[in-house]
Amino acid sequence: MASPTLITPNTTTTTTTPKPFIPIRSRVTAATATSTTPSAVSLLSRRRDLLSLSALTLILSPVPSALAASDDEYVKETEEVINKVRNTITLDKNDPNVANAVAELRETSNSWVAKYRREKALLGRASFRDMYSALNAVSGHYISFGPTAPIPAKRKQRILEEMDTAEKALLRGR
Repeated sequence: MASPTLITPNTTTTTTTPKPFIPIRSRVTAATATSTTPSAVSLLSRRRDLLSLSALTLILSPVPSALAASDDEYVKETEEVINKVRNTITLDKNDPNVANAVAELRETSNSWVAKYRREKALLGRASFRDMYSALNAVSGHYISFGPTAPIPAKRKQRILEEMDTAEKALLRGR
């Protein structure tokens, strides 16, 4: 049964024969398929030359990194994060500001990691490696055990050692 909203073809009209399907080809393809005229070959070679030149220009042009930070900025921000980590993990567990300090540390460390993780020039540095490892340990502890849970002595010692080596590497330019 047909729905009244469907449009059905009117069978009472005269039927026409369907037109044969003729594929449409571009002029350049049609011209080169039938004969290789000098203008078609010239057009293709100019297009190829233009594409080659533009690709070469894109490959060889230096792309400035929009996210690239200066070395001084990296050193300054890394030292700030080191100080913040040291201050936060050495707070007494009964201190009323522990939860706020941990939340601030997590925000700072997340922004530091997000900013410098994409910098390929920094990925091989010892300071970046040690900082990343220490921040991962600190944030993993606070995520797992909560912001008021004290860091165990062994983990705290390892984090502080990584902070020391990261700071020494920063001073050496590594």
